[in-house]
Amino acid sequence: MIPMLISTLPRMATLARHDAFNIQLRTLKPWQRFLLACLLMLVIPAAMAVETVAIGAPAPDFALRDGTGQLRKLADWRGQWLVLYFYPKDDTPACTTEAQAFRDSLADFSAVGAQVVGVSLDDAVSHQAFTRNHGLNFSLLVDEGGKTARAYGALSNLGIIKFAKRHSFLVDPEGRIAKVYRDVDPSRHAAELLADIRLFKHN
Repeated sequence: MIPMLISTLPRMATLARHDAFNIQLRTLKPWQRFLLACLLMLVIPAAMAVETVAIGAPAPDFALRDGTGQLRKLADWRGQWLVLYFYPKDDTPACTTEAQAFRDSLADFSAVGAQVVGVSLDDAVSHQAFTRNHGLNFSLLVDEGGKTARAYGALSNLGIIKFAKRHSFLVDPEGRIAKVYRDVDPSRHAAELLADIRLFKHN
């Protein structure tokens, strides 16, 4: 019975993509509707329980280990601009594009007094491989369980599956949120952040 339930999920997901979740319930069998209802009961409450951060508010504190095992805290970057960017998964196409853009622009970030830090729910071994495979020159933090992503409103929690959303936060030298980026283009985001930092510094 369980394998049969699982096998129907792709079909149900395809239906759900039409007209923004205007699911054609009449095409589903009763037991499929029941399964869908159970899934929604897991997903909807989790999706609604999203914390947010406000511009000008202190950035939520964290203490996370990087890929080398070193414990890093928000206070480590006090006195500098900090690009704290969350991403879904190491070594996936869009996440790689975004990381490579930060890598290639890191000297420009340093020139404006900014540091770049990536955060995902991947483990340290995954971060080490991602860093090695693409020559990344900035820290990747391990947010096991997604506690930090949740604090920043950047956690996708589908019940049995959790991952960080592609959201970024610009933290000023005093540790306050200067800008929030919820709609990120991986290929252009580094340039966007650099432009914003320069604008903030000249105002």
